Amino acid sequence: MALESIGFQTNKLQHLKTGFIDFTAGSLGGIALVYVGQPLDTVKVKMQTFPSMYNGMVDCFTKTFKADGLARGLYAGTVPAIVANVAENSVLFAAYGGCQTAIARLIGKPDIKSLNSFDNACAGFCAAFFSSLTLCPTELVKCRLQAMREVQSQQGNVTRHIGPWTLTKSIIRENGFLGLFRGLSSTIAREMPGYFFFFGGYELTRGFLAKPGQTRDEIGPLKTMVAGAVGGTVLWLVIFPADVVKSRIQVQNLSEPAIGIMKQIARNEGISALYNGLKPTLVRTVPATATLFVTYEYTKKMLHSALD
Repeated sequence: MALESIGFQTNKLQHLKTGFIDFTAGSLGGIALVYVGQPLDTVKVKMQTFPSMYNGMVDCFTKTFKADGLARGLYAGTVPAIVANVAENSVLFAAYGGCQTAIARLIGKPDIKSLNSFDNACAGFCAAFFSSLTLCPTELVKCRLQAMREVQSQQGNVTRHIGPWTLTKSIIRENGFLGLFRGLSSTIAREMPGYFFFFGGYELTRGFLAKPGQTRDEIGPLKTMVAGAVGGTVLWLVIFPADVVKSRIQVQNLSEPAIGIMKQIARNEGISALYNGLKPTLVRTVPATATLFVTYEYTKKMLHSALD
């Protein structure tokens, strides 16, 4: 009985340690992703929500830089973006590890290393539900900060720079605490299928790039970056229309159902409007998701070496 109790405690500590490692590695990966990809993410949000104001990616980039500079223009919303990405990726990767373990038990596989790419894709699908709950409020603040100048110019009222905390208080004052979760359903609709393809594409590419007799964890940083870039590209190609709808709901404070807004955009602006901002997104995705996964995988390795 005593031996069973010790075994249970050891198992519990092992799960806690694995969760801590996934959480920390995901957090650092999220920070790296923001600093690499934030300028083009700002361009993406502006093109999604105010498509008639800009004549393509380069025009949006240069106008934003000329009007507001680097820190307040292209890196607008960096603080909530870091909070959003740390929150999302720490929860996402911690939940991903937990979902991998649960799926391995459910289908009778000995450990998560035995899971195939489809199994990992299902784990990513489930994990994304939890990360959506942490992502939605911070993503809302980030998107509104990124498109602040455009919103104010439409209202004929360009005022002083507003910071993330001031904006958050303003949203809560006007719409209550639940106002921070505007666009939650479209966030979940974007995240869950998106991360099915994200982790599926990533794990499939890692398996494809592994040499005979080599595991996916042994492919090296360059191939890990390629796999991350593939996963990110597949994600955005699949979910981009849902992301356009989410951005409009959050920036323009819309209350209509997401599917109704999508139909309205397609009817009034054409199907191509659901892909406004795709080019800067794909340009940003390759280095950003490559950096995310390299940071995540190698932080995990270092922490396992230090704590094992």
